[in-house]
Amino acid sequence: MSGLYEGDITPQEAWNLLSEEEKAVLVDVRTLAEWKCVGITNLSEISKDNIFIEWVSFPDSIPNVNFIKELAEAVPDKETPIYFLCRTGARSVGAATAATDAGYEHCYNILEGFEGGPDEEGHRGRLTGWQGRKLPWKH
Repeated sequence: MSGLYEGDITPQEAWNLLSEEEKAVLVDVRTLAEWKCVGITNLSEISKDNIFIEWVSFPDSIPNVNFIKELAEAVPDKETPIYFLCRTGARSVGAATAATDAGYEHCYNILEGFEGGPDEEGHRGRLTGWQGRKLPWKH
């Protein structure tokens, strides 16, 4: 049975907590293609770096069997608050759950993800998500 991760938070809440909690980290679980083509969070203002670990690989959506191993290398302290981010807040639920199952104590899913839902024209990143909420990001 899967453990329950700590909970869901908004992109703004994630930014605030990352800003306030010295040990807190953001783990972006999107694919390499998404990082390169869509953009990434810009945490330089709060003197933090992104942690990039694919949950699934592009283009086949094959699960990353090394996810927990890569997470352990990037975040060895299992008491570290971890905020998981994906495109829309779906894959990051799986990542937060898997991390909790692996013994991480403070795992959160960022609702809406990086791009959020589509607007009336079908475009993402304009209304919701990290981008749509105008939080720091870059290409």
